[in-house]
Amino acid sequence: MRKKIVAANWKMNMTQAESADFVATLLLELGEVSDVEVVLVPPFTALAKVTEALAKSQNVKVGAQNMHWERSGAFTGEISAEMLRDLYVRYVVLGHSERRQLFGETDEIVNRKVRAAHEAALRPIVCVGETLQQRERGSVEKILSLQLRGSLTDLGPKELAETVIAYEPIWAIGTGQTATTAQAQEAHAFIRHTLCEISDEATADRIRIQYGGSVKPDNARALMTQPDIDGALVGGASLDARSFAEIVKGAQDLP
Repeated sequence: MRKKIVAANWKMNMTQAESADFVATLLLELGEVSDVEVVLVPPFTALAKVTEALAKSQNVKVGAQNMHWERSGAFTGEISAEMLRDLYVRYVVLGHSERRQLFGETDEIVNRKVRAAHEAALRPIVCVGETLQQRERGSVEKILSLQLRGSLTDLGPKELAETVIAYEPIWAIGTGQTATTAQAQEAHAFIRHTLCEISDEATADRIRIQYGGSVKPDNARALMTQPDIDGALVGGASLDARSFAEIVKGAQDLP
């Protein structure tokens, strides 16, 4: 059984005060949710405030939006895995399409970060996905295979099992377009098949794969009922606590 995981990626949004208000509202809305793993991924400036606000919660974890692969050094503007651990961060999103497209991150860079995260006992959420042009020319599987194999190089079965994959079709991020349940399941099934080739069937069956791309309360449950979709990486809809809570509730009681 793979426990559903729903993460809120706030991107470059939310002040410390806004973050604290969000957490207070979310905890009231969710109550004691135990069958879904919930992860809040605020900007770096709000990590400490979110951790503080979640002090009494056992069910909501904190994630970071990025990290550097080195432990320390002359890397102005960067943050290390050890710094994140010092803030009680549990997860870290790596290889998000915005990092790949806007900041030139390659699969090799993502892989270095993924390995550094595991070395620091952080759990990476590794993002993969195709552009609309790549989908239209029939290259979805080729792109996903390249990104997965490049980003997960040199990981053993234990590290792979503790890695979350997020499939985010780039054409559906922030556009209001969402992959159909059939399109999403097809991509997730291919990802799991590729993970089986990278490692083995038992390991691939343990890895959780999220869907990300205009996830909203009205489509989240239908997506997460698919056999290979184990949760959601939520962008815009995660900026409203009640909206995000509805998405989490949509993952409850699902196999």
